[in-house]
Amino acid sequence: MSRRFSRGALAAATLTVALATLAAPALAAPGSAQARVFMVNPVQSSGDQSLTDAKDSATAVPSAQYATAALRNLDGSGGLSGKWAYVRSETGAAAKVADAGTYTRHDDQFEQVMAYFWVNEAQEYLQSLGFGTELPGANDRAQPVRINQWGADNSYFTDKKAEIRFGKGGVDDAEDAEVVVHEYGHAVHNAQVPGFGTSLEAGSIGEAFGDYLAVEVGAAADAKYGWPMRADLACVADWDSVSYTSSTPHCLRRVDTDKTYADRVGEVHADGEIWSRALYDIRRALGARTADRIIVNAQFDFAPDTSFSAAAKSTVATAREMYGAGAETAVRKAFADRGIPGI
Repeated sequence: MSRRFSRGALAAATLTVALATLAAPALAAPGSAQARVFMVNPVQSSGDQSLTDAKDSATAVPSAQYATAALRNLDGSGGLSGKWAYVRSETGAAAKVADAGTYTRHDDQFEQVMAYFWVNEAQEYLQSLGFGTELPGANDRAQPVRINQWGADNSYFTDKKAEIRFGKGGVDDAEDAEVVVHEYGHAVHNAQVPGFGTSLEAGSIGEAFGDYLAVEVGAAADAKYGWPMRADLACVADWDSVSYTSSTPHCLRRVDTDKTYADRVGEVHADGEIWSRALYDIRRALGARTADRIIVNAQFDFAPDTSFSAAAKSTVATAREMYGAGAETAVRKAFADRGIPGI
């Protein structure tokens, strides 16, 4: 859907005992506190495609779809501010770390907690791949986030303040981790290549990477915490999209469509599904860790207005430099299968 997740015109209860049995929580560590979060999103963790927003009702989502997990890397201020994220909101009072384990989706503060947790989770995932240590940092800074600043069902990254803003309407956007991480993907791209997304194809690549990163970070978190995944991995934003899709499974977009370069329609979200399928195929060929190190590292060499062809060539070259001829062949095939010119 073209109205979701843009960077501008182009690219521009629940009992404590019950909660404790939902999933193995992350252990508390210095600079952390326990919080209640969704396990990516409640559709994905439950497999229940009939869930609806019900005007932010706490009872619309069963208590079993929440988990307790650590809010890591906090700065000790008592608010949602830390090494990799800081959250501001004009809807409701600011969340307090001390109360982070008590909020439900009916509370404005729940989205604030979700945003902090999942932005931090996304950067920690990139760090686990070596970005910021053996590889250049990829948005390794405190990411500013605002909740419900947009008066409609839309979220976006703005490069004017390098800020992510999450909207409201239907399912509030920050309730779905895949929406949070999608927007964080735009911040990553902009940090790697300032002003990224100034052409149609670059904008499409930006939307595709946001979708792909959302899938990857969610899958990594499920594996790390032992959370259930009962919906299709390739379906993006299963929970947020219940408000504006009628068919099931509910998906904002998918990363496994059969679209090729010949299927371009001139709209960044639709055309992004060409690129995201190539990234997903690289993952399936090389495994998540190897694929994601190649994919993210290659982006440092993109131009703000890069074409599909130029970006694919950069990714192929990066695969060869990092992992040799076998990886190069797999990456080249993924892009060739999408009909990317010059591959």
